[in-house]
Amino acid sequence: MNGSRVAIVSSGRTYTYDDLERASSRVAAALLQRVDDLHEARVAFFEPPGFEYAAVHRGIWRAGGVAVPLALSHPPPELEYVVRDSGASIVIADAASAGVLAPLAAGAGARFASTTELIDAGSERTRAAGPARTDFPHLGSSRRAMIVYTSGTTARPKGVVSTHANIGAQIASLVGAWEWTPTDRLLLALPLHHLHGIINGLGCALAVRATCEMLPAFDATAVWERFASGAITVFTAVPTMYQRLVAAWDRAPQDVRRQWSEGARSARLMMSGSAALPLQALERWREITGHTLLERYGMTEMCMVLSNPLHGERRPGFVGTPVPGIDVRLVDEEGRTAPEGTPGEIEVRGAAVFLEYWRRPDETRAAFRDGWFRTGDVAVVERGAYRLLGRRAVDIIKTGGYKVSALEIEDVLRTHDAIAECAVVGVPDEEWGERVAAAVELKPSATLSLPELQEWAKRRLAPYKVPRAMRVVQALPRNAVGKIVKPEVAPLFMASDDAGGAQRGDVGGRQAKILH
Repeated sequence: MNGSRVAIVSSGRTYTYDDLERASSRVAAALLQRVDDLHEARVAFFEPPGFEYAAVHRGIWRAGGVAVPLALSHPPPELEYVVRDSGASIVIADAASAGVLAPLAAGAGARFASTTELIDAGSERTRAAGPARTDFPHLGSSRRAMIVYTSGTTARPKGVVSTHANIGAQIASLVGAWEWTPTDRLLLALPLHHLHGIINGLGCALAVRATCEMLPAFDATAVWERFASGAITVFTAVPTMYQRLVAAWDRAPQDVRRQWSEGARSARLMMSGSAALPLQALERWREITGHTLLERYGMTEMCMVLSNPLHGERRPGFVGTPVPGIDVRLVDEEGRTAPEGTPGEIEVRGAAVFLEYWRRPDETRAAFRDGWFRTGDVAVVERGAYRLLGRRAVDIIKTGGYKVSALEIEDVLRTHDAIAECAVVGVPDEEWGERVAAAVELKPSATLSLPELQEWAKRRLAPYKVPRAMRVVQALPRNAVGKIVKPEVAPLFMASDDAGGAQRGDVGGRQAKILH
């Protein structure tokens, strides 16, 4: 293998695979100290995207530890929750964050280590010197490798434990599905406490010895400038990022727009995930760059499950077919196979599926049925491809005997001239079981009342899908990867009209016949 190949570009510097090998060896040696193996000790680390992140993550694995990446966006109480819940015995943080993480580690009874204690990636001495130690433990494929915490969109975050075999299967699947090669150059602007950035991005790039350019944080102008260079071949992001990129493009002068668009067209693959991609965003991106974004579906528990094709038609609103190595089925509430065209819960099995929820044996058992992982997500197969309807817990609204997909209603509402973004939830209703409620972000200077929205929606939605409550918000609650946190939306409609600012109303008589 050619160690002189460029592995990572970050903070204006270029690092080779040899650099990464040496740096990760130093991290592993420093973590081990006088022991031969960390024996799956959990190591939580708080590190901005960059070369140091990759070196620390890899060093934890080489020392036999379990990597627990922490979210840069989380406040101290949430960081403390992850450190304590994972039982981390070591906490690592960069110098800028040591003031927060060191006391937190001490309170949890963990050893604290600053990144600069483990690696000095900036010095020529470190880049040139050999590893301090080479007798690292053998890592069997069944060993626990990583704990990534769920987004907490439906409950308290759970630690998802993946083995080295699970991670290897996840990466191998995506390398095959998306045809990664050493000539690829990935632009990575995602947070790295989530599998989208860790596996889909950094993991795949390093597995094939491609180059990964890592931005310290997402910046729309910086991303466009890298597109304009024509050097980027792969880009993956969440819908919110694409919406901000479009907004930046709209604000730019015409000659700059032209440069940005021409450069983006030279990329071979652009993907969107971690949240539903609005149809308007997909179409606008295609107008600007010529790319039809590749949408796919996955979960923290096994990374990717479904993907639109790399070659061939990508149908808007669909997330494609199973990726290599993954088996998928749709089942009804009794666990029976759902016929094509009938909604069902997605169940998954394969080598990529996680080992367990950390220290939650009852929840782990409940998550599986006859060896199949129960995702809690509902989809339907139409003409051979999967279309997501939402999470059974928060996106399937039972109103008047009908099961309604919140995602479908959201797609329609986003086409309203006044609506920038929205979240549809079900809220308790004595007559209907649940009523459809919409929280909306309005475009600048726009106004919208519930009767106006209902009048507009009745021409586009079945009566039982028309929102019966609406609340205008400045910003919808989101997690670190831009996914709307639905459990924080529903309480907006629980207050009184005056105190909560929510608008409620009927849609003209009874909505629909109640089904029994």
